[in-house]
Amino acid sequence: MSAPIARKVVQSFKTTPSRGDESADLSDRERAVLDGLAEGLAYKQIADQLQISIHTVRNYIRRIYEKLHVRSRTEAVAKFLRK
Repeated sequence: MSAPIARKVVQSFKTTPSRGDESADLSDRERAVLDGLAEGLAYKQIADQLQISIHTVRNYIRRIYEKLHVRSRTEAVAKFLRK
């Protein structure tokens, strides 16, 4: 799936996260990384934007996947934006 198409799919699910769901457990930094993913940014671009290393971005993404119980970037973004 190309980045522009993924972005359109994600936009179709876009809603405000509600309290009490698992996405509410994400830290502010994890949410910032997830926002970068939703915008279709590469890990390197997210790292540059947040002024952190690409390894730190990967660690945040690993924790996001665990907290949201997902296995892919698309699932994580869709689940976060759907809630």
